Amino acid sequence: MSPFASPVVRWGLLLFGAIAAALWQAGILRQSLFNPGGWEQFQRFAIASLHPALSTEILRLTWEATFKTLAYAVCGTTLALLLGFIGGIFCSEVWWSAVSPQRGDSRMPLSWVGIRGLLAVPRAIHEVIWGLLFVRLFGLDPLVGVLAIALPFGAITAKVFAELLDETPRQPLHNLLNSGVVPASAFLYGLLPQALLNLVSYAFYRFECSIRSSALLGFIGAGGLGNEIRISLESLRYEELWTFFYALIVLNGCVDFTSSWLRHRWGCTSRLDLNLARQSQTIRQRPPLQQESRSRGQENPLLAGWPIALFLGLCGLCFWYIKADFTQLWSPRTGQRLQAIGRAGWPPDVSLLPQLPGLAVDTVAMSILAIALAAMGGTVLSFLAAQNFFLPGGILNRNPRGNKVSAWAGVVASRLILLVCRAIPAPVWALVILYLVFPGILPGAIALGIHNLGILGRLQAEVVENLDVRPLEALKAQGAPASLVFLYGVLPLTLPRFLAYGFYRWEVCMRETVIVGLVGAGGLGRVLTEQLSSFDYRGLTVTLTGFVMLTFVVDWLSQVARRSLR
Repeated sequence: MSPFASPVVRWGLLLFGAIAAALWQAGILRQSLFNPGGWEQFQRFAIASLHPALSTEILRLTWEATFKTLAYAVCGTTLALLLGFIGGIFCSEVWWSAVSPQRGDSRMPLSWVGIRGLLAVPRAIHEVIWGLLFVRLFGLDPLVGVLAIALPFGAITAKVFAELLDETPRQPLHNLLNSGVVPASAFLYGLLPQALLNLVSYAFYRFECSIRSSALLGFIGAGGLGNEIRISLESLRYEELWTFFYALIVLNGCVDFTSSWLRHRWGCTSRLDLNLARQSQTIRQRPPLQQESRSRGQENPLLAGWPIALFLGLCGLCFWYIKADFTQLWSPRTGQRLQAIGRAGWPPDVSLLPQLPGLAVDTVAMSILAIALAAMGGTVLSFLAAQNFFLPGGILNRNPRGNKVSAWAGVVASRLILLVCRAIPAPVWALVILYLVFPGILPGAIALGIHNLGILGRLQAEVVENLDVRPLEALKAQGAPASLVFLYGVLPLTLPRFLAYGFYRWEVCMRETVIVGLVGAGGLGRVLTEQLSSFDYRGLTVTLTGFVMLTFVVDWLSQVARRSLR
């Protein structure tokens, strides 16, 4: 069989071709890209990291901003999960096949198509754009930040929840339906308990994303750490800036650690993959001492009352602290403002149509370069950050009595790099890179690449940690050196998941090109932010429609690629 018949090889070759075209579009080897005049300002920024501002006033401000960022994330995630859970059920094929009187019919009803289409639009638009639109509707009310997270994240969660439900084994559901149980009860008792771990695991991942989005929304006036970072950047107070950076890094680290601890306690070993029958498989692969410890730690999320009670208490505290005015949702003034925006945006300014293809090419090129950088850097750091790889007794370190201090130092350093990369918002990375690189799509691509490197590397490290080590142990038993174990054992097992995660994050990078447009990084994002700032709603209608259509195309390509890699 030809090696090109492998989906991994085919998509890999296409990816290399796309990267080469994107590099050409970015001006590599065709124009001057680097700005030596900004080196002095970059040095000031870097040196300030060694002595952040620690005055009492700054620390008090940092604490208040940190809690506000957390509160927005908690409130937004709570509403997003509620919307996602309900929408996920009605977007799933398994629900409609269960309630359909003709369960053998594979055709989906128009209701299913309509719901999925309705949720596709908010999913395609980045939360920053939603935030800017909500500012026009509600002013600077905290409701803006909550809804800007809840609406797009709720639509994304509904899509993922629907996929998780559709991929969950259906035999218990079918058994109940064939026994005469009503579809709703059969769904509740036959399918949801199996999917519970997957839903909980993804909910933690979405909360981690909400922390980053909450900080990002501060750049458009939502408050919190993002707002303080923006003010410090504009005034070039780098010492204060690093204080807020460290607070954001610590907040992300605490959320990530708590999420990982609870997920492992409940047997959710992966944020995005299905956790079906993996629990017992993982236990079989671990030494007896770890098996016993892991078995003692696992518990059913439904029976773990204290985390649920703690989360509900935190939700109540955060909603009270934010004080979002939800009555504005049905206020007559909001309806009047919405009608005014609709009138201002119609008819669309079709004179902008000739500009869209060039801007779309720049946007796609930026997203391709970003995901290429994120995938390469994340892959390298994922192996270094995995706890079962280079540590004594790990996959590539057979000696169980090796130097644990240096090995753990490498793991901690790698995880810290990934944490810093994903904790700092992409627009901040873009502003820093603009000290050294001339404006264009390249600084935007580098900024998005660094930010997504931290996210992708963490996801890939989980893939490495969840490897089935039995084939690798078989290679070791045959006397294969570590290099061959890696080439013929580890890579074939991890590469398909790495590529699938890369295509998934490409969808996200595509939407995130908007946020680096806030700082003039190029593409459709820059035009969108300019039109919003100048109240050019007729032009915004055209540009936003083009961006949504482009996002749909990228999502479709990504889904095709991920299906072929399964």
